[in-house]
Amino acid sequence: MDTSDSTRMATAAPTAALARRIPESTPERADGAFRVDLERIRFSPYFSRLSAVTQVIPQAGSGTVIHNRLTHSLKVTAVARSIAVALRDSDDDTKRIITELGGCDHVVAQAASAAHDLGHPPFGHLGEQVLDRLARERLGLADGFEGNAQTFRILTTLDNSEVSEHGLNLTAAVRAAVLKYPWARDEWRDEADVPADRLPRGVGIDRANGALKYSAYLLNAAEMAEVRSAYPRIGANQQTIECSVMDVADDIAYSVHDLDDFYRAGVLQHTTVAAELETWLTRQRELAELDQATLLATLRTPGHSLEWAWRRTAQKDGWITDEGEFRDAVIRVRDGLVEGLLAVPFDGGVAAERRVAAFTRHWIDRLKASIAVEREPDVRSSHVRLTQDAWHDVVVLKFVHTRFVLDRPDLTIYQRGQARVLESLVEGFHAWLTDPDDVARAPRRLLDSVESTIESYSELQRSGTHIGGDVVRLGRARAVIDYIASFTDAQAMSAAALLGGTSDRLWDDGRSL
Repeated sequence: MDTSDSTRMATAAPTAALARRIPESTPERADGAFRVDLERIRFSPYFSRLSAVTQVIPQAGSGTVIHNRLTHSLKVTAVARSIAVALRDSDDDTKRIITELGGCDHVVAQAASAAHDLGHPPFGHLGEQVLDRLARERLGLADGFEGNAQTFRILTTLDNSEVSEHGLNLTAAVRAAVLKYPWARDEWRDEADVPADRLPRGVGIDRANGALKYSAYLLNAAEMAEVRSAYPRIGANQQTIECSVMDVADDIAYSVHDLDDFYRAGVLQHTTVAAELETWLTRQRELAELDQATLLATLRTPGHSLEWAWRRTAQKDGWITDEGEFRDAVIRVRDGLVEGLLAVPFDGGVAAERRVAAFTRHWIDRLKASIAVEREPDVRSSHVRLTQDAWHDVVVLKFVHTRFVLDRPDLTIYQRGQARVLESLVEGFHAWLTDPDDVARAPRRLLDSVESTIESYSELQRSGTHIGGDVVRLGRARAVIDYIASFTDAQAMSAAALLGGTSDRLWDDGRSL
């Protein structure tokens, strides 16, 4: 056994509350309980499903070099473990802060990292946005759909284990560690006057529909509050230490590893990326004088999008942003990405793969070694965060993602087609469940989910909670969303073809529904 695995972290010393399960299980050592959690997550069908769910670029036609949600999750797990182990060996002041706040067990951080994307639906973030809109506007679910809330729902309700019909019966520590946005959607619905720089990261600016990002639906809000009660020193809108480790690891993996994909796929081009970064660096003072209307009207002009990204970042995160640090980060990304990796087109050869490996290793090592721990973090930060320089690096790397990949018209066309697939699935399955002559022939898993979810809403209503509608309608709607969100990309396409009557592959397409 790896000695670093078997050595208890000096700052961890989990209490009985952190190792608590629902219902209570046979008492175990906390580290053993956490390892059981990690194994249950890794053996879950929701985890293996991630191998066929889009990360950013669809794998179809791009080969196995492109990341999917599973490979991304595995890399987040590796980075999180490295950060957590480094915290174990940190200075005494840092260890005291971590101990006061509930500890940092590297197995808990690994488990949370393995689980953090379980709730992502087909087609990546596009699928998340579309299902949220459909859940609210077509099905009348006020709390819509959100990948993080879906993750918590899977772990606590939808998945099952040998000892629990509903949920994996995980410890409080691991359940708390997946709560990246530890509030329900409607908690921020009436906070319209709070400025963006005083809102927790993820709440969003437009709060007419509540928080943009959140970690529990109404059905699971009570359990979210219950597991957070095991951490009395953690503030109301703050992550646990292990959760913030997972969150930082997610940022690192996303900002670095996805660039590998874009380079391999030929999406990132040296000329266009270089023009954007170099123009901003050489014309920074001139661009800073542009009024907002002019800037927004000319975002396709080299340098203008980066200037807009800087302004938005400074407006939201004044607690950490610094113009000089941002400029230094742009220079580091230019030197490492543009003049390094992108200077030679990817040709699939050994030399090209070694360049990718060297680029990835340099940035991963730099970022995971740039960790700060705070007892009283800013409302937009966490107890564990990146240092100021590394934080700016990630901002610039994410900008490259958005500007040169996510905003591409060819990707947008593809995504509009995926959105129509999800629309047809929501309408098709919901219509099936409301057809009294044919509802009995709906997929068994979907019917079981409807029955269970209706009962959950009924229990909430009996407890005096305002659920905002008829229990049958809400239960049916949430079950439809749960069902579709559990599909892989291919299953979503196949199911849409079957419901639309355009498939001639009945048994192949329908066997997994």
